[in-house]
Amino acid sequence: MTAQTTAIEAAALALGDDALVLSHRLGEWAGNAPVLEEDVALANIALDLLGQARVLLSLVGDEDELAYLREERAFRNTQLVEQPNGDFAHTIARQLYFSTYQKLLYGQLASGEGPFSGLAAKAVKEVAYHQDHAEHWTLRLGDGTPESHIRMQRACDALWRYTGEMFQPVDGLDVDLTAMENSWLASVTAVLEQATLTVPDGPRTGAWTAGAGRQGLHTEPFGRMLAEMQHLHRSHPGATW
Repeated sequence: MTAQTTAIEAAALALGDDALVLSHRLGEWAGNAPVLEEDVALANIALDLLGQARVLLSLVGDEDELAYLREERAFRNTQLVEQPNGDFAHTIARQLYFSTYQKLLYGQLASGEGPFSGLAAKAVKEVAYHQDHAEHWTLRLGDGTPESHIRMQRACDALWRYTGEMFQPVDGLDVDLTAMENSWLASVTAVLEQATLTVPDGPRTGAWTAGAGRQGLHTEPFGRMLAEMQHLHRSHPGATW
Protein backbone atom coordinates (compact mmCIF):
# COMPACT_ATOMS: atom_id res chain seq x y z
CA MET A 1 0.00 0.00 0.00
CA THR A 2 1.49 3.31 -1.07
CA ALA A 3 1.46 6.50 0.96
CA GLN A 4 -0.81 8.07 -1.67
CA THR A 5 -3.30 5.20 -1.40
CA THR A 6 -3.30 5.50 2.36
CA ALA A 7 -4.03 9.24 2.15
CA ILE A 8 -6.89 8.64 -0.30
CA GLU A 9 -8.36 6.00 1.98
CA ALA A 10 -8.07 8.36 4.96
CA ALA A 11 -10.01 11.01 3.06
CA ALA A 12 -12.62 8.50 1.91
CA LEU A 13 -13.08 7.32 5.49
CA ALA A 14 -13.53 10.87 6.82
CA LEU A 15 -16.06 11.87 4.16
CA GLY A 16 -17.80 8.50 4.29
CA ASP A 17 -18.19 8.68 8.05
CA ASP A 18 -19.63 12.20 7.80
CA ALA A 19 -22.28 10.96 5.38
CA LEU A 20 -22.99 7.72 7.26
CA VAL A 21 -23.45 9.34 10.67
CA LEU A 22 -25.61 12.21 9.43
CA SER A 23 -27.68 9.74 7.42
CA HIS A 24 -28.42 7.80 10.59
CA ARG A 25 -29.29 10.95 12.52
CA LEU A 26 -31.75 12.05 9.82
CA GLY A 27 -33.17 8.53 9.68
CA GLU A 28 -34.14 8.91 13.33
CA TRP A 29 -36.85 11.34 12.16
CA ALA A 30 -38.69 8.59 10.27
CA GLY A 31 -42.21 8.57 11.63
CA ASN A 32 -41.41 11.51 13.93
CA ALA A 33 -41.11 14.52 11.62
CA PRO A 34 -43.49 17.45 12.26
CA VAL A 35 -45.40 16.88 9.00
CA LEU A 36 -45.66 13.93 6.63
CA GLU A 37 -43.93 15.77 3.81
CA GLU A 38 -40.89 16.31 6.02
CA ASP A 39 -40.88 12.66 6.99
CA VAL A 40 -40.35 11.85 3.32
CA ALA A 41 -37.94 14.72 2.62
CA LEU A 42 -35.60 13.89 5.52
CA ALA A 43 -35.70 10.19 4.63
CA ASN A 44 -34.69 11.02 1.05
CA ILE A 45 -31.80 13.20 2.22
CA ALA A 46 -30.72 10.38 4.55
CA LEU A 47 -30.76 7.93 1.64
CA ASP A 48 -28.68 10.28 -0.52
CA LEU A 49 -26.09 10.50 2.25
CA LEU A 50 -26.15 6.75 2.78
CA GLY A 51 -25.45 6.23 -0.91
CA GLN A 52 -22.47 8.57 -0.68
CA ALA A 53 -21.24 6.74 2.41
CA ARG A 54 -21.40 3.35 0.68
CA VAL A 55 -19.32 4.53 -2.26
CA LEU A 56 -16.74 6.21 -0.05
CA LEU A 57 -16.41 3.41 2.49
CA SER A 58 -16.10 0.82 -0.29
CA LEU A 59 -12.88 2.60 -1.30
CA VAL A 60 -11.48 1.67 2.10
CA GLY A 61 -12.81 -1.84 2.69
CA ASP A 62 -16.02 -3.75 3.39
CA GLU A 63 -18.70 -1.12 3.90
CA ASP A 64 -20.75 -3.21 6.34
CA GLU A 65 -17.78 -4.03 8.54
CA LEU A 66 -16.68 -0.40 8.56
CA ALA A 67 -20.16 0.79 9.49
CA TYR A 68 -21.12 -1.82 12.05
CA LEU A 69 -17.98 -3.33 13.55
CA ARG A 70 -15.69 -0.38 14.22
CA GLU A 71 -15.36 1.05 17.70
CA GLU A 72 -16.19 4.68 18.44
CA ARG A 73 -12.59 5.91 18.33
CA ALA A 74 -12.14 4.50 14.80
CA PHE A 75 -14.77 6.80 13.27
CA ARG A 76 -13.46 9.95 11.59
CA ASN A 77 -16.61 12.04 11.17
CA THR A 78 -16.80 15.64 12.33
CA GLN A 79 -18.49 16.26 15.64
CA LEU A 80 -21.15 18.40 13.93
CA VAL A 81 -22.88 15.51 12.16
CA GLU A 82 -23.10 13.37 15.30
CA GLN A 83 -24.98 15.99 17.32
CA PRO A 84 -28.47 14.85 18.40
CA ASN A 85 -31.45 15.92 16.35
CA GLY A 86 -32.88 17.98 19.20
CA ASP A 87 -35.97 19.83 18.08
CA PHE A 88 -36.66 20.40 14.38
CA ALA A 89 -34.77 23.70 14.44
CA HIS A 90 -31.58 21.95 15.62
CA THR A 91 -31.86 19.43 12.80
CA ILE A 92 -32.29 22.22 10.26
CA ALA A 93 -29.36 24.28 11.61
CA ARG A 94 -27.12 21.21 11.51
CA GLN A 95 -28.24 20.49 7.95
CA LEU A 96 -27.72 24.10 6.84
CA TYR A 97 -24.18 24.18 8.18
CA PHE A 98 -23.20 20.79 6.81
CA SER A 99 -24.92 20.81 3.40
CA THR A 100 -23.45 24.24 2.61
CA TYR A 101 -20.00 22.80 3.35
CA GLN A 102 -20.68 19.61 1.37
CA LYS A 103 -21.83 21.50 -1.71
CA LEU A 104 -18.65 23.58 -1.71
CA LEU A 105 -16.50 20.51 -1.10
CA TYR A 106 -18.04 18.39 -3.84
CA GLY A 107 -18.02 21.35 -6.21
CA GLN A 108 -14.24 21.59 -5.88
CA LEU A 109 -13.74 17.83 -6.09
CA ALA A 110 -15.96 17.51 -9.16
CA SER A 111 -13.93 20.11 -11.02
CA GLY A 112 -10.71 18.10 -10.65
CA GLU A 113 -9.52 14.70 -11.81
CA GLY A 114 -8.83 13.08 -8.46
CA PRO A 115 -10.23 9.82 -7.08
CA PHE A 116 -13.37 11.53 -5.78
CA SER A 117 -14.32 13.46 -8.91
CA GLY A 118 -16.86 10.89 -10.17
CA LEU A 119 -18.68 10.66 -6.86
CA ALA A 120 -18.55 14.43 -6.39
CA ALA A 121 -20.06 15.14 -9.82
CA LYS A 122 -23.15 13.12 -8.86
CA ALA A 123 -23.27 14.08 -5.19
CA VAL A 124 -23.04 17.83 -5.77
CA LYS A 125 -26.47 17.71 -7.40
CA GLU A 126 -27.89 15.88 -4.40
CA VAL A 127 -26.41 18.21 -1.81
CA ALA A 128 -27.63 21.25 -3.74
CA TYR A 129 -31.13 20.01 -2.90
CA HIS A 130 -30.11 19.33 0.71
CA GLN A 131 -28.83 22.89 1.02
CA ASP A 132 -31.94 24.36 -0.60
CA HIS A 133 -34.16 22.37 1.75
CA ALA A 134 -32.23 23.57 4.81
CA GLU A 135 -32.23 27.18 3.62
CA HIS A 136 -35.98 27.09 3.01
CA TRP A 137 -36.66 25.88 6.55
CA THR A 138 -34.16 28.28 8.09
CA LEU A 139 -36.01 31.18 6.47
CA ARG A 140 -39.40 29.76 7.42
CA LEU A 141 -38.48 29.22 11.07
CA GLY A 142 -36.27 32.26 11.55
CA ASP A 143 -38.78 34.67 10.06
CA GLY A 144 -41.83 32.82 11.34
CA THR A 145 -43.48 33.00 14.73
CA PRO A 146 -41.70 34.41 17.81
CA GLU A 147 -41.34 30.85 19.13
CA SER A 148 -39.88 29.44 15.89
CA HIS A 149 -37.46 32.39 15.71
CA ILE A 150 -36.21 31.77 19.24
CA ARG A 151 -35.75 28.06 18.61
CA MET A 152 -33.93 28.60 15.31
CA GLN A 153 -31.60 31.18 16.86
CA ARG A 154 -30.91 28.87 19.78
CA ALA A 155 -30.05 26.01 17.41
CA CYS A 156 -27.72 28.13 15.27
CA ASP A 157 -25.91 29.35 18.38
CA ALA A 158 -25.58 25.87 19.91
CA LEU A 159 -24.09 24.23 16.80
CA TRP A 160 -21.83 27.09 15.71
CA ARG A 161 -18.92 25.79 17.80
CA TYR A 162 -18.74 22.63 15.71
CA THR A 163 -18.50 24.26 12.27
CA GLY A 164 -14.80 25.09 12.19
CA GLU A 165 -13.79 21.44 12.18
CA MET A 166 -15.16 21.01 8.67
CA PHE A 167 -12.32 23.18 7.38
CA GLN A 168 -9.47 21.40 9.11
CA PRO A 169 -7.03 19.69 6.69
CA VAL A 170 -7.69 16.04 5.83
CA ASP A 171 -4.93 13.88 4.37
CA GLY A 172 -5.72 12.93 0.78
CA LEU A 173 -8.22 15.74 0.26
CA ASP A 174 -6.82 18.28 -2.20
CA VAL A 175 -9.12 21.30 -1.89
CA ASP A 176 -8.73 24.98 -1.12
CA LEU A 177 -10.04 25.01 2.45
CA THR A 178 -9.54 28.76 2.90
CA ALA A 179 -11.66 29.57 -0.14
CA MET A 180 -14.26 27.04 0.98
CA GLU A 181 -14.47 28.50 4.46
CA ASN A 182 -14.81 32.06 3.17
CA SER A 183 -17.58 30.99 0.79
CA TRP A 184 -19.28 29.00 3.56
CA LEU A 185 -19.29 31.98 5.92
CA ALA A 186 -20.66 34.28 3.23
CA SER A 187 -23.41 31.84 2.26
CA VAL A 188 -24.51 30.98 5.80
CA THR A 189 -24.38 34.62 6.87
CA ALA A 190 -26.62 35.64 3.97
CA VAL A 191 -29.20 32.97 4.83
CA LEU A 192 -29.25 33.77 8.54
CA GLU A 193 -29.59 37.50 7.94
CA GLN A 194 -32.41 36.95 5.47
CA ALA A 195 -34.09 34.79 8.10
CA THR A 196 -33.82 37.71 10.59
CA LEU A 197 -31.40 35.65 12.67
CA THR A 198 -28.18 36.89 14.26
CA VAL A 199 -24.98 35.27 13.04
CA PRO A 200 -23.42 33.63 16.13
CA ASP A 201 -20.38 35.49 17.40
CA GLY A 202 -18.78 32.68 19.40
CA PRO A 203 -15.67 30.76 18.33
CA ARG A 204 -16.19 28.21 15.57
CA THR A 205 -13.46 25.97 16.92
CA GLY A 206 -12.12 25.59 20.41
CA ALA A 207 -9.04 23.77 21.61
CA TRP A 208 -11.15 20.70 22.25
CA THR A 209 -13.11 20.67 18.99
CA ALA A 210 -10.59 21.61 16.30
CA GLY A 211 -10.20 18.43 14.28
CA ALA A 212 -11.26 16.28 17.24
CA GLY A 213 -13.79 14.14 15.38
CA ARG A 214 -11.31 13.54 12.57
CA GLN A 215 -8.94 12.18 15.24
CA GLY A 216 -11.55 9.82 16.65
CA LEU A 217 -12.55 12.01 19.60
CA HIS A 218 -16.32 12.23 19.76
CA THR A 219 -19.01 13.77 21.93
CA GLU A 220 -21.03 11.74 24.41
CA PRO A 221 -24.19 11.42 22.27
CA PHE A 222 -22.20 9.67 19.53
CA GLY A 223 -21.55 6.59 21.67
CA ARG A 224 -25.27 6.10 22.29
CA MET A 225 -26.08 6.62 18.63
CA LEU A 226 -23.41 4.14 17.54
CA ALA A 227 -24.69 1.47 19.93
CA GLU A 228 -28.15 1.80 18.42
CA MET A 229 -26.87 1.82 14.84
CA GLN A 230 -24.69 -1.27 15.31
CA HIS A 231 -26.99 -3.28 17.59
CA LEU A 232 -28.70 -5.50 15.02
CA HIS A 233 -25.54 -6.36 13.08
CA ARG A 234 -23.58 -7.17 16.24
CA SER A 235 -26.45 -9.17 17.73
CA HIS A 236 -26.77 -11.42 14.66
CA PRO A 237 -23.31 -11.70 13.08
CA GLY A 238 -23.32 -13.18 9.62
CA ALA A 239 -27.12 -13.08 9.34
CA THR A 240 -28.58 -12.76 5.82
CA TRP A 241 -32.05 -12.03 4.53
